[in-house]
Amino acid sequence: MEEESTHNDRKVCIMGGGSWATAIAKIAMTNGRHINWYMRRPEQIEQFKASGFNPSYLSSIQFDVKKIKFYSNINLAIRYSDILIFAIPSPFLKQHLAKLTQPFSNKIIISAIKGIVPDENMIISDYFQKYHGVKEENIAVIAGPCHAEEVALERLSYLTVASKNLRLSEMFASRIANSYLKTSTTTDVRGIEYASVLKNVYAIASGICHGLKYGDNFQAILVSNSIREMNRFVDTIATDDERNVQDAAYLGDLLVTAYSKFSRNRTFGSMIGKGYSVRSSQLEMEMIAEGYYGTKCIKEINETYNVDMPILDACYNILYERIAPNIEIKVLTEKIR
Repeated sequence: MEEESTHNDRKVCIMGGGSWATAIAKIAMTNGRHINWYMRRPEQIEQFKASGFNPSYLSSIQFDVKKIKFYSNINLAIRYSDILIFAIPSPFLKQHLAKLTQPFSNKIIISAIKGIVPDENMIISDYFQKYHGVKEENIAVIAGPCHAEEVALERLSYLTVASKNLRLSEMFASRIANSYLKTSTTTDVRGIEYASVLKNVYAIASGICHGLKYGDNFQAILVSNSIREMNRFVDTIATDDERNVQDAAYLGDLLVTAYSKFSRNRTFGSMIGKGYSVRSSQLEMEMIAEGYYGTKCIKEINETYNVDMPILDACYNILYERIAPNIEIKVLTEKIR
């Protein structure tokens, strides 16, 4: 590994083996680039090598496996990589990093995790800085609106790259841009990360209302109130940057997550609205709805800030206090306009 290599020459490693990690790997291999790829399960790697696609997620994407160096050992993956793109679901991040003996404070960290670290109640960039010594200028985060499934289909998508280091965000944005992916940059790291957590919560609310058979008229009211609620919270907790929540990374990501058939948080919420328990919904989906964990984390964070958040509170009451969805949403309808 050459210490003096340019950003564009540095070896990228995809951290995670799920659908979003797979979509990002497809993007990262634009123009024939080689990548490293960390997956926890060796059997998934062996099946991948044999078939040329991820056997567990987005199996329609064919990869040139000769251009991929796979690792099931997280320490080796980090040792031989310069840029680490984390796409591990937030509830499992600590579990993966607990195996670390290899420091990565000198690496470039790109977080594609649209969640928050449970128990710590910390956004990903704060977690990496506090517990792994990564400098703020070496961290960037990416936000949608961008579903993995549409990347697989090469449908036109947009990503925002946020970093306090403008050179880093512009480098990474230009590196991943291609014929079906347009990019933009911002310095609002904390705002985008909290918005990414909240849009999953609101997508669950949207799904619950869909499961309860509320119509499009109410969904429009719910989402318009959601973006205002998001704005109140983010402006309170992330005061270091100005933002316009009508931009794609905030409103755009909220809209696609609240309405799309590909949204796992909306799907999860819809099942809750139809009467499934949290546990049965999680088991049937076989995918992580990060908004479930985000709801509890933001609720606990907001005990300090006391922002008016009736939609978040409704989700929390349904998911954690086990209040019947039809009763809780009925109460919510009287609080929003």
